[in-house]
Amino acid sequence: MGNSGGSMMKELVLYMARALVDNPDAVEVSELEGEQTSVIELKVAKEDLGKVIGKQGRTARAMRTILSAASTKVRKRSVLEIIE
Repeated sequence: MGNSGGSMMKELVLYMARALVDNPDAVEVSELEGEQTSVIELKVAKEDLGKVIGKQGRTARAMRTILSAASTKVRKRSVLEIIE
């Protein structure tokens, strides 16, 4: 399987974040791959932070849910970190 599963998760986060923000060009996603878990770091424009986090963190939680559902398929845990 190799690395293709990882980059798919990165693409997924990128896609979701771009759909939510006003400045899709400012969206940056990087991935730190560990043995069992990869950490996906999401960075957006300051004024878009609220949009990816949502009320009471609802949007961020929904993104994490989708990510963990998708990572079951590639049998690797993915964690979403939103960089402020």
